[in-house]
Amino acid sequence: MPEKGFKRKLAAILSADVEGYSRLMGEDEEATIRTLTAYREVFNTLIQQHNGKVVDSPGDNLLAEFSSVVDAVHCAVAVQKEIQVRNEPLPANRKMRFRIGINLGDVVEEEGRLYGDGVNIAARIETLAEAGGICISRNVFEQVKNKLKLGYEYLGEHTVKNITEPVRAYRILMQEKIAMPEKGAGHKVPEKPSIAVLPFDNISGDPEQEYFSDGITEEIITALSKVPKMFVIARNSTFTYKGKPVKVQQVGEELGVEYVLEGSVRKAGNRVRITAQLVETEAGHHLWAERYDRDLKDIFALQDEITFKILTALQVKLTEGERARVWATRTDNLDAFLKYLQARQSASLFSREGYVSARQLAQEAINLDEKYSDPYVLTAITHWFDARFGWSESRLESFKRAYLNAQKAQVLDDSNPGVHILLAGLHLYEKKHEQAIAKGQKALALGPNDADNHATMGHILRFAGRFEEAIVMIQRAMRLEPNHPSWYLGELAMCYYYVGRHEEAIRLGEQLYSLAGSRGEKFISYWYHAILAMNYIRLGRNEEARKAAAEVKRLFPEYSLEWDREFSVYKDPALLERQHEDLRKAGLE
Repeated sequence: MPEKGFKRKLAAILSADVEGYSRLMGEDEEATIRTLTAYREVFNTLIQQHNGKVVDSPGDNLLAEFSSVVDAVHCAVAVQKEIQVRNEPLPANRKMRFRIGINLGDVVEEEGRLYGDGVNIAARIETLAEAGGICISRNVFEQVKNKLKLGYEYLGEHTVKNITEPVRAYRILMQEKIAMPEKGAGHKVPEKPSIAVLPFDNISGDPEQEYFSDGITEEIITALSKVPKMFVIARNSTFTYKGKPVKVQQVGEELGVEYVLEGSVRKAGNRVRITAQLVETEAGHHLWAERYDRDLKDIFALQDEITFKILTALQVKLTEGERARVWATRTDNLDAFLKYLQARQSASLFSREGYVSARQLAQEAINLDEKYSDPYVLTAITHWFDARFGWSESRLESFKRAYLNAQKAQVLDDSNPGVHILLAGLHLYEKKHEQAIAKGQKALALGPNDADNHATMGHILRFAGRFEEAIVMIQRAMRLEPNHPSWYLGELAMCYYYVGRHEEAIRLGEQLYSLAGSRGEKFISYWYHAILAMNYIRLGRNEEARKAAAEVKRLFPEYSLEWDREFSVYKDPALLERQHEDLRKAGLE
């Protein structure tokens, strides 16, 4: 029986505070109080308009409750948009930005005040939000995901003091959902500084040096991708512009970025000349341009210097931990580094022969520096794909070699995101789903702008049965990599199948077939027809389903449900059985 004066209820709790409040007060106490008072009025008015009420407001904090989760999220978005408008005329150092967290949970009310886990989680979720941003708990996400035309980004699981289970958090993007980004379609520019690093031109006069100029480009992309305060387009999309005369305005529009870095590399003997320029895409203004003439042995310091110049020009400030990760030196052996760049170029061919060559070159890099983690990661990836696609005599042996190399790389460098996403994939195919998810989250924390890491995490979450979260991950990967691999589409289509979005799954399957065909990926084309067959059955379009199933067998005669079972690692076996039952109805055995 509840104690007298106490009342339990389920409520949507909104928690807000001011980012950098102590600094604002220290610089100008009176101005800060005036602004805070005005912005509190914004909160009070909009909370009331959205059927909520303020229950506490100490200092720069504010706590409000709503009976409707949808009302709470609508209110938060309205507040942030209104405050953004009011901040515009203020000097940069006087702008006041709020972080907002929302949770749906059980609370205790006593004399008009709220207590309990529901409030504590809202406060913890709030700390995960960026200045001017909104974060929500899993409970809130489940209630609003299909009701509001907003984008959501999964932030992983977070431990909350005095709460037993980790809390899953999502960032609200305050824009309409991205259904499926396509190159050339144009994208909204993110709120954080956004950049595309175009492939540096090789002007050495030697085509054999192409791997070096490409490697420099990729190393800069990798360094910037570790910065959570930036949005960095992935390598495959920027390399579509290689060797083409393009305008930065075109790149900015097609990829949805504010800035472009472009340059050239000349390598001659033991000397290297690199030119680089950072350009604002809308007007084409140059933020800075520099030419560097250095000894080849100084290439590592030079890459760091260019990265630092970009961050400085874009006014991106890093914490000590972020600085350590961005400027982590994996080797100081120039010859080992050059061998690794050659190995990476061979691996990019994505073929059995290319992987054999990549392994040989990676081993040469390891022989030169046995503490260099990247060649071990690359070696592990080649063994992993050998096992996945049957390119080796023993899949089990290839899997073991992948594991040993990944573990060695982790011992050498635990801050390498590639190590953790690789181990995540290996754990998944051991059906260790929770370990795979934990490793995937570590990879995303270390490399928040890596598209493949997001897509792989979506792949893992799909097999774990967490389809809505997987969709968010894959959409994020597509935004980071507009010129995405075709398998991203397949993953998204599979998630749509399981959540009942069958028409959308069919459209994605058709795009998968077109994309795979244009790239000569004949093997993956069978997947398109299997996706069609399952979804046609669900829609009662049985004749179309049978035609699609017949195409699966024509394109991939070895296909069978038993073959599919070997590579399907669903945590819940019933999910695979549902898929196979639909394929049986379509005519596949």
